[in-house]
Amino acid sequence: TPQTLAVLWLGAFAGGFASGAAGFAFGIVASAVWLHALDPLHATMLVVSGGFTIQAGTIWPMRREINARRFAPFVIAGLVGIPLGVWLLVRIDAHALKIALGVFLAIYGVYALATPRLPRIAGGGRIADAGIGFFGGMLGGIGGYSGVLPAIWCQLRGWSKEVSRGVYQPFIIMAHIVTMVLIGVVALDRSGVVLFLLALPALMFGAFI
Repeated sequence: TPQTLAVLWLGAFAGGFASGAAGFAFGIVASAVWLHALDPLHATMLVVSGGFTIQAGTIWPMRREINARRFAPFVIAGLVGIPLGVWLLVRIDAHALKIALGVFLAIYGVYALATPRLPRIAGGGRIADAGIGFFGGMLGGIGGYSGVLPAIWCQLRGWSKEVSRGVYQPFIIMAHIVTMVLIGVVALDRSGVVLFLLALPALMFGAFI
């Protein structure tokens, strides 16, 4: 319907714009719009497939910033959290998911305003990094929101923009690939493919802008 197309294109453009500018947040921005017209399973499939498309196009220029030693705790723990998130996705009530996402966006907005005044976190080491990776992976499985917690954590660590993107962008790619494999057998039907193809131009245009 025209209404569904409008919601699809608006979410794709807004999410692509956010991800192109910040390197993350495609999922939370796009699904905040998409969930008004799409079921959570198809919205998640759009988030992970669209997010992977954007991240795959931006990861190569910053490949030298990827430090395997720094990145490893996030990805290992994330691989444990993603299946748990997918398990929750197929069982969660759609209305509850919308409410939870709205609350999360409100909290994140407060964090974004407060972040210049927040203290830096130096402790915790790899165990803390792994904890963030686990919950980031779980959020990735639930709705494709894998990059939000790692991005926040990198900021709280005081890492530079380049170092931070060398952690959370490859983490997002990993999480999207695993999530696509796990939910693809359910959500990658004819409707899912058509929705992705229709969303792609708006998504890429937003990322380009």
